[in-house]
Amino acid sequence: MSAELEIQLIAIMVAIACSLPGVFLVLRRMAMMSDAITHTILLGIVIAFFITNDLSSPFLIVGAALMGVITVFLIELLNSTKLVSEDSAIGVVFPLLFSLAIIIISKYAGSVHLDTDSVLLGEIGYAPFNRLYIAGRDFGPKSLYSMGIVLLLNLIFIILFFKELKLVTFDPALAAILGFTPTLIHYGLMTMVSVTAVAAFESVGSILVIAFMIGPPISAYLLTDDLKKMIILSGLIGSINGILGYQLAAYLDVSIAGSMALMTGLVFLLIFIFAPKRGLLTVLRRRRIQKEDFAEKSLLFHLLNHEGEADELKESGIGTIAEHLNWKKDYLDKIINRLEENGIIYIEDDTIKLTEKGRIYTIESYEEIMYET
Repeated sequence: MSAELEIQLIAIMVAIACSLPGVFLVLRRMAMMSDAITHTILLGIVIAFFITNDLSSPFLIVGAALMGVITVFLIELLNSTKLVSEDSAIGVVFPLLFSLAIIIISKYAGSVHLDTDSVLLGEIGYAPFNRLYIAGRDFGPKSLYSMGIVLLLNLIFIILFFKELKLVTFDPALAAILGFTPTLIHYGLMTMVSVTAVAAFESVGSILVIAFMIGPPISAYLLTDDLKKMIILSGLIGSINGILGYQLAAYLDVSIAGSMALMTGLVFLLIFIFAPKRGLLTVLRRRRIQKEDFAEKSLLFHLLNHEGEADELKESGIGTIAEHLNWKKDYLDKIINRLEENGIIYIEDDTIKLTEKGRIYTIESYEEIMYET
């Protein structure tokens, strides 16, 4: 297997593994929590390293996971006082724990291959050089297996607790009434985020972990309202981002991790603009249609209200109605043309009048609005 293919497979593994818990972070409006966790778990790694003196020890993952949970606990503890908001609590806890880790590394681990640059930026291009050898046989990059295990664990967690995660995410109060433990599920999810982040650290760094954990899920959120589809789509989008990011890096001869993060942002931007239901263009078009529909009904209600009155010519005349409705002449002409084309109104003696079809439509529209209110 070539190094190029191995890098892309690792990227796919990382993207899918990160996107799985990322879906629930996005839905629970906790996207910034991923940023905090992916930085503060460095302190857990450092503490575990000083206890074990082994960078390959599995206790580093345990320490990182515990620190992730501690981070969430401290943030929620501050937030529960009602003296600071959640984002402010993140802004206090995250720099505190992360800077503490940096100080410890710079002071006591200067000669150890444990530095902030590798943690923050990572370099997935070096992952194929860290091989897994068993009985002298090369089984490929270690990252491929470590991320595969984490991906499998994440899948198992979501499959086993899918109903609980869904209920706690959308209605935690109902979950508590039904006997679920929202706090336990919440901290289980945060532990999953921590383990995923630390497993991906050496390969891709925290920046790309955050990009894969939030970018694909929020892109999928703009494409579907179905949770299962959102999970599948986020994994698919993350994989595509990883592959396209690698191809871009190879073409431009630049950082692979940086290119993947860039591609994640670009793909989100495209979906943000062109998504069929929630895209920016769709929203703007919907708002324009709603605005024109409101304008049409406003004109029709005005005509119906003054129909048959002595001052109908004054109130509904083409030359005066723009002033009554406070519209510009060209905008009024546009609305009149649309209503005429649909057979809703007609013009007689410079007066705008309702057709029989238009009268029925206007009355039904008025009754519909009154019923809704």
